[in-house]
Amino acid sequence: MFDFSLPADTPDEERYRELVNAADSLTDGESDAVANMANLAALIWSFVPDLNWAGFYRVIGDELVLGPFVGRPACIRIPFGQGVCGTAAASGQTQRIEDVHAFPGHIACDGASASELVVPVKRHGQVIAVIDLDSPHKARFRESDSRGIEALAERIADRI
Repeated sequence: MFDFSLPADTPDEERYRELVNAADSLTDGESDAVANMANLAALIWSFVPDLNWAGFYRVIGDELVLGPFVGRPACIRIPFGQGVCGTAAASGQTQRIEDVHAFPGHIACDGASASELVVPVKRHGQVIAVIDLDSPHKARFRESDSRGIEALAERIADRI
């Protein structure tokens, strides 16, 4: 049994430090990437408030393929360069979008999503996956969220 809960008023820096530590503990010694991504998606869901989707897309060839997630059913395949996830994968850069409906080429997998944060996971400089967080609130994600999920992506890159 794992209890990874924090009070709602926990400052972002502390919240993400605890998230990374919990992710490290939860995935330590486990070599199965799918099991780790499944637990990590649930962990993100538990630690990060105001989400309606949290999960992974894996790089397979020249597209992203849906991985473990928490939330409503999602798009299964996303070509590189399309939508927020495909843009993050193609550029290798974090995408923090305040209003997804204003993002050119946004792929609406869940119409309730209003803002999105997508962070590439890199191994040896190559994007191997992206972490995708959606919120039903516009401008939900701040720079502190980007930094926190980037720290998580760096920590887990050799475990997924």
